[in-house]
Amino acid sequence: MYTFVLVLIFIVCVLLVLIVLVQNSKGGGLASNFSASNQIMGVKKTTDFLEKATWVLAGSLLFLCLAAAMTIDRGEVDGEKSQIEQQLNETETAPQIPTFPTEAPATNASETKSDTAQ
Repeated sequence: MYTFVLVLIFIVCVLLVLIVLVQNSKGGGLASNFSASNQIMGVKKTTDFLEKATWVLAGSLLFLCLAAAMTIDRGEVDGEKSQIEQQLNETETAPQIPTFPTEAPATNASETKSDTAQ
């Protein structure tokens, strides 16, 4: 099922790229190639169709991506947990607190007085 959804996503992406490339950024696009105003769809109808096709393809791409996320194989072991969750639970340990020296090293009071005097 996941592979089928991925193939549909790929087809929708290719169609979306083609529809967007046909459009012109200033509104001419496919309609600007036809000089006669009495063509099959007409200038206004062509831009409406391309805009609606873009929205439909974008919405279907969103829906297919959500469907792919729901149908992906999780690799469940014994029907309980996924392999990733099982590995995390097996390797999960309490963090060890690093040990730092808590006592300051002893210094001679006479050495510190002679260093400050110079």
